[in-house]
Amino acid sequence: MATKLSNLQVELLKLYANDLPDQQLQEIKMMLAHYFAEKASDAMDKVWTDQGLTEQDMVNWTNEHNRAAHRP
Repeated sequence: MATKLSNLQVELLKLYANDLPDQQLQEIKMMLAHYFAEKASDAMDKVWTDQGLTEQDMVNWTNEHNRAAHRP
């Protein structure tokens, strides 16, 4: 079964064909990690704003005990 590569995978394969030094590879990995972390943070900010959440909501959540009931 053939699996089609995503556009991101194709671009990364082109990049990695250049045989970069380890330092540059680490820098690129950090750039990608920061990029996706920023996108996740932006998405969470949107959810937070759309739902009208507050700092107090966060405090309340940290104090909740959301454990499943233990059953024998």
